[in-house]
Amino acid sequence: MTLPTALDRRFTLAPMMEWSTSDCRTFWRMLTKEAVLYSEMVTTGALLHGDKKRFLDYNACEHPLALQLGGSNPADLAECARIAEDWGYDEVNLNCGCPSDRVQNGMIGACLMAEPALVADCIAAMQNAVKIPVTVKHRIGIDDMEDYAGLVNFVSTIAATGCTTFIVHARKAWLKGLSPKENREIPPLQYDKVYQLKQDFPQLNIIINGGITTLEQTRTLLQQVDGVMIGREAYSNPYLLAGVDQQIYGCTHPVISREAVMEQFKEYCIEQLAKGARLNHLTRHILGLYQGLPGARQFRRVISEQAHKPGAGIEVLERALAAVNEVPLANIIDTGISLTSR
Repeated sequence: MTLPTALDRRFTLAPMMEWSTSDCRTFWRMLTKEAVLYSEMVTTGALLHGDKKRFLDYNACEHPLALQLGGSNPADLAECARIAEDWGYDEVNLNCGCPSDRVQNGMIGACLMAEPALVADCIAAMQNAVKIPVTVKHRIGIDDMEDYAGLVNFVSTIAATGCTTFIVHARKAWLKGLSPKENREIPPLQYDKVYQLKQDFPQLNIIINGGITTLEQTRTLLQQVDGVMIGREAYSNPYLLAGVDQQIYGCTHPVISREAVMEQFKEYCIEQLAKGARLNHLTRHILGLYQGLPGARQFRRVISEQAHKPGAGIEVLERALAAVNEVPLANIIDTGISLTSR
């Protein structure tokens, strides 16, 4: 059902504060070449007045890559969109879904769903400033907003600017009474509202987000919408991504093994350590790589206990891999897990 668009967003990886860093995205790119990656949210103030390299630098392998912005001032967002385009990003996305108190106080995130005209002004200003796609990520509603009618009003107002891609977290956000973590888990998922949105706006590219944990579920959702966005599952169980290119995009290259990923990641760590990076800042993103396999706990334990130590280097990864490989063969056979999948 994917509509013609500059980017093939059938499978996308969510912007997650402190998680989807450049190091994490580089690791994910070792697993999937096709998925569209999104940065952490960067506020307009941080970008306009802070260290641009810190917020914007990425590795060339990360493309296709989108920058997510947080803000509500059209002029500031337009300038940040220009910066993003100049920096080489393939898309710029406006956050209208984050429910934290910090972003509410700055008129950023989910509270903007109550201001569709303002969001439309922001999107129009950004579109006028750049040639790359400008997209929106939002919830199905906030607080007591009338669920579907309010969602339609929000989307239609913004779509009138020419914006064609909407990434919809299929939960409401409660701005008062729930923490950001609770807002990711307590409000019920309502996929039916996102399906209806696609039916009512067939000309739009509708991406669904929230509670997606398997590629089988992804394929089912793609019968109703144009794309999916996965967040926490990709972080806790990253090897899920190894099948994306084949199962979602129809690629014919072999699924990469965990060992091959680790060989690539070790090379990346060597490069980054030479630049002064700390090993634990790199390895925190790979702790779930062996999830579901015998040896996963040993792998995590070695890295968690040793990667933070001063001077920790590539030998920690070698020890972690050795710990995985020390799992008795009988334990692997008992689980029915193929050795080749490791």
